[in-house]
Amino acid sequence: MDFLDYDTVFDRLDYPSAVAALRGALQEGFDPAEDLARQAIDVPGGEFLLMPSATPAGFGIKLLSVNAEARGNDPRIQGTYVLFDQQTFAPRATIDGIALTNLRTPAVSLAGIADVLEPGSTGPLSVAIFGTGPQARAHAAAVREVYSRREVEVTFLSRSQPEDLEPWAQAGTEQVDKVLRDAELIITTTTAAEPVLEDAAVRDDAVVVAVGSHSPSARELPGALLGRSQVIIEDPETCFREAGDVIQAVDEGALARERLVTFRDVVRGEVLLDRTRPVVFKFTGMPWEDLVLAESVASAR
Repeated sequence: MDFLDYDTVFDRLDYPSAVAALRGALQEGFDPAEDLARQAIDVPGGEFLLMPSATPAGFGIKLLSVNAEARGNDPRIQGTYVLFDQQTFAPRATIDGIALTNLRTPAVSLAGIADVLEPGSTGPLSVAIFGTGPQARAHAAAVREVYSRREVEVTFLSRSQPEDLEPWAQAGTEQVDKVLRDAELIITTTTAAEPVLEDAAVRDDAVVVAVGSHSPSARELPGALLGRSQVIIEDPETCFREAGDVIQAVDEGALARERLVTFRDVVRGEVLLDRTRPVVFKFTGMPWEDLVLAESVASAR
């Protein structure tokens, strides 16, 4: 059984290939509604996440620890992926869980919006990323790879200035308002429980991806923004179990549940996106996404 470490994962699969693999799985007929549910178990100081999935090609499970008390350079999320062979049922490989998460999350973000911001397009792309942690950095790297034909300008938005990320704007200032007015793509990767931006700051043709929360009680986006946007979700059952941004917007009456469209339907061309208003992609991460990429990494040489 192979062990694939962090560097090996990214040597074998880049972000554009990961985006293509996820979209390919949906185009070939996989339905996320058939995926197995993620389980979150409270442990002292954090959570233990179990993410099992099965497809005709194989099955596997990602085991993650989430350290709610992480400080300094300590990673908030750690873990491993165990991939099994469909024919023999034997363990096929173990894969570094941080690497797979840092590959999967940005890949899902960009796979979900590729029909709005086409990777092959040209011209400048202004990107605002809320957060400065591993996911913020991974998303910045992914955007630059996937949109390599465009001049990409990324600005990180946070409460405190990171030592090694530029350009940076302090959250809650007029500078941030200007960054958001210029941004064609906004990505939120925070642990915030309340909205990190205001609806009025988002321009009508912006694309917003919210990835930071997976709890009904936490949200990064205000209900008013979702109410005037076309909202893409992974799967209705998963969404209304975990996606606080959507759950709270619906509970407030700002967003009608029947207006939601799914990642699968968008990728398969069964839903047309309305570019006269913002497009919001809210997802919490599903096990099938890790399995698709784990299989791709294990098969690559």
